[in-house]
Amino acid sequence: MKHRCWFQCIDPDCGEKYEIFEVIYRCRKCDELLEVVHDEARLARTGPESWKRLFDDRIRSNKWPYGSGVWCRKEMVLPQLSDESTVSMYEGGSNLFWAERFGREIGLPDLWVKQCGNSHTGSFKDLGMTVLVSAVKEMRSHGEDIPAVACASTGDTSAALAAYCAAADIPAVVLLPRNKVSLAQLVQPISNGAIVLSLDTDFDGCMETVQELTKRENIYLANSMNSLRIEGQKTVGMEIVQQFDWQVPDTIVIPGGNLGNVSALGKGFLLMEKLGIIDRHPRIVVAQAEHANPLYLAYKKGFKEFEAVTAKPTLASAIQIGNPVSYKKAVRILQHFEGIVEQASEQELADASAHADRTGMFNCPHTGVALAVLMKLVKRGEIKPDERVVVISTAHGLKFADQKARYHQNAIEGVTGTFANEPIELPNDVARVQETLRRAIGEKQDASSTAAEQ
Repeated sequence: MKHRCWFQCIDPDCGEKYEIFEVIYRCRKCDELLEVVHDEARLARTGPESWKRLFDDRIRSNKWPYGSGVWCRKEMVLPQLSDESTVSMYEGGSNLFWAERFGREIGLPDLWVKQCGNSHTGSFKDLGMTVLVSAVKEMRSHGEDIPAVACASTGDTSAALAAYCAAADIPAVVLLPRNKVSLAQLVQPISNGAIVLSLDTDFDGCMETVQELTKRENIYLANSMNSLRIEGQKTVGMEIVQQFDWQVPDTIVIPGGNLGNVSALGKGFLLMEKLGIIDRHPRIVVAQAEHANPLYLAYKKGFKEFEAVTAKPTLASAIQIGNPVSYKKAVRILQHFEGIVEQASEQELADASAHADRTGMFNCPHTGVALAVLMKLVKRGEIKPDERVVVISTAHGLKFADQKARYHQNAIEGVTGTFANEPIELPNDVARVQETLRRAIGEKQDASSTAAEQ
């Protein structure tokens, strides 16, 4: 018997099942979300040490497509997919960066940052999109009438969809909220030839429109309510453990918007536990922007009720989402993983991102949200100094270069550039340059000494 997986309704009272290459996003019986379920009994026939050796042998190898951080785990992701239909850009395998200086400065010496932005399109969305677009290519090869793939996006999802569809020669349709994504994020789907629709609404409005569009047409939905995406994204937790020589960190902090990444992270750890690859799981912390914080508000009420919010503009634009599709899945994971939800203000996230940049990083504002939340929890003693902590950085900072420049120019309304660092303009005079350098280097040495004393 070969490895296999299928779609299944997340409602335990329903549990309706569907074929994995069926065009379906919600249960036809009860309209609840679906998830991908694997034949765990079949997976368990291979022992945990054998799985570890297999993944170690495959990852970053040149054997197509198993060198990918996603497809090295194909049996646990999408086992029925043919190699011929796989659309991969060598995603995953991103740097697990030891943030030694930043961690030391905030009182957390064993701090690591999973740099998911070091990927083909510059974000963790590549992990899920390789699975979804590959599945669409497989379905089209079987004669399924899918003329295009569509998503609503605040930037990163559209970039990943456009790139993978371009590689697969499948038309991509992208719905973006007008004037709410960075230029770098907008130019990515445009450059990859996607049909880009800039709508006069926010992400939640784009999401409503794309869901209606995919109901009425044969266009395939690529947002995270499509649980194929989750199968790729769940590998980030598996990869972190593999990079730690199969040891589990104590806490993982992850930014939360539409919350598919939260459910994906937990799903990967749960599968590894069931198969004996690991013997414990980490605590999961979800970081939200104060301007888009429905999960945080629900957490404060013990998840007893949920109310969508109207998300306000935030520097962390990719998580400016007031009505997250994957809320129920995320809550289920948080309740199992001793979860914490905390929020960060615009000032806090901007300063945390700039502070991290000063120590060698160059992360997106969403990572700034996670770092700001981390700093709060360390200060409150909810994360202990001896813990091994991983922050998941979701996208590359170059996508937000304009925003970073405005921070250093003190040009962001309502935010003070605490760590602002503007160029020093001087005439081309050696003596003036020497004098200025002596003063500037001295100030940096004084600042380092003060920080060390603190």
